[in-house]
Amino acid sequence: MLKLTQLGYDAIRRHGEETYPHECCGVLLGHFEDADRSVTKTVRCGNTRSDSPHNRYHIAPEELVRIQRQAREAELEIVGFYHSHPDHPAGWSQTDLAEAHWIGCSYVITSVERGLAKITNSFLLSGESEENKRFEDEPVRVAADLAASVNESKGQAVASETINNRNS
Repeated sequence: MLKLTQLGYDAIRRHGEETYPHECCGVLLGHFEDADRSVTKTVRCGNTRSDSPHNRYHIAPEELVRIQRQAREAELEIVGFYHSHPDHPAGWSQTDLAEAHWIGCSYVITSVERGLAKITNSFLLSGESEENKRFEDEPVRVAADLAASVNESKGQAVASETINNRNS
């Protein structure tokens, strides 16, 4: 499961709206807790894809190294990544899988339709190597400092409810 605060969840969705019609991207920092990833900080990144920023993203290696150093200094880990799909569903694509390399991390995708964030899903990158890596649907718990969750089908805050991935 991926655990996000309401502030982190809102920041991811707002980032997608602000960069529309291009894809946004960023890094999720926090801690691995048994089988879960708990996010304490979201870090916006620049999308360095100049050839197709409306349907592809890339985080510059220098920026990722800087974020890794900052995380280490704050005693945090990279637990995942996020990006948006402008006018496209919040499901992973073959390109998303091919370009995902952090096995054990969460990959969050928000669909942004006509400039408004609609659905946010998470996928866990599983496997032991590049040859057998795969995405698995991952539940997301969103809470105002872990007190309330979001019901994605209704788009409103509901106490202690988990979002299930929807690929439509």
